[in-house]
Amino acid sequence: MIADTAFRSEECFTQKEFRRWVEARPRADVNHYELIHGRIVMTPPAGWTHGRVEVKVVRVLEEHASKNKLGVVFGSSTGYDLPSGDTVEPDASYVSAERFAAKPPSSPDEFLRVVPSLVIEILSPGTAKRDQREKKDIYERNSVDEYWIIDPRRRLVMVYHLRDRRYDSGQTFRAGTVRSRVLQKLRVRVDMLFAL
Repeated sequence: MIADTAFRSEECFTQKEFRRWVEARPRADVNHYELIHGRIVMTPPAGWTHGRVEVKVVRVLEEHASKNKLGVVFGSSTGYDLPSGDTVEPDASYVSAERFAAKPPSSPDEFLRVVPSLVIEILSPGTAKRDQREKKDIYERNSVDEYWIIDPRRRLVMVYHLRDRRYDSGQTFRAGTVRSRVLQKLRVRVDMLFAL
């Protein structure tokens, strides 16, 4: 059986130490690195289905947020230094205009130090367990208002909303339209996400 994580450091790091470690990586390194509970976690490149779903999700979020001047959308290469001490790279994320204005980045190369309003993770064999458990707990603890987990293999979307500092039991969409509470009026057809 193949482990769900290709690499997890035994040593613990602070966010500042992690940033220096990431900056020292060779430019040819295509892996994604996150700091989860003080440990560096490496995720190998995902398959083409993951990438295709990611493009569609980011496009839909960006078009909606830009058209309505609601905030900023980011793809999977954006790092967030969260208040919990974790540094994550969600597959897609949205930060409301108010949150972004309250903590704008001071340089173009730094990780964002703001809690996203909406986070989306797309499951792959290397990340599924971590996205559904560890990262869900991290997003909840840091008060990410809405969390979507997209499962391309099972062709479904799970949506969780923060209530009283905890995620609700979630809603699963296998068909129809996903509606966001954070990005009101956003409608995403489930079949569109998985169409070629």
